[in-house]
Amino acid sequence: MDEHEPADRREAAQAVERSLSVLFGRARSFSLQVAKQVHPGLDTASYALLVHLYETGPVRAAEIVERTGLDKSTVSRQIARLEELSLLERAVDSADGRARIVQLTAVGHDRLAAVRSDRRTLLRERLSHWSTEDMQTFSSLLDRLNEVL
Repeated sequence: MDEHEPADRREAAQAVERSLSVLFGRARSFSLQVAKQVHPGLDTASYALLVHLYETGPVRAAEIVERTGLDKSTVSRQIARLEELSLLERAVDSADGRARIVQLTAVGHDRLAAVRSDRRTLLRERLSHWSTEDMQTFSSLLDRLNEVL
C-alpha cells in the first residue's frame, strides 16, 4: 500500500482485508461441512471438483486441469478418490471413442443437488433481512472483487 495514501483509505483497506480473512476462513469451514454432507469421506478440494462437474457436465480430465489450473496429478488423485466414493465415473467420450470423460454418477449428482439446494435455502434465510438492493449491491461488489483477484 502507498504510504502517501490518506489514513482513512489505508484503514478502509485494512478493514476489507480483515473482513476477507474472516470470510475466507468461514467459507473453508462451511465448504468442509457441505462436503461432508455429500459424503463423509469427501474433502473440500474434491467437493470443488464435484461442483465443477455439476456445473459443466461431463469433461475430459485434461479440461479440468486446464479450467481449474490444478496440477494433473492432483486432478487424477481427486478423480480416483471420487470414483472410490461412487460420486464420479469415467465413461467413453461419445465424440471420440478413444478418449475418456469424467462425469458425476447419479448418486453424486443427486447428493450434490440436494446439498446445494439446502445451502441456497440457508443463505436466503440468513439474508432474509437484507433488502433486494443491498443484495444486488453486494453481488456487484463481489463480482468486482472476483475480477481483480
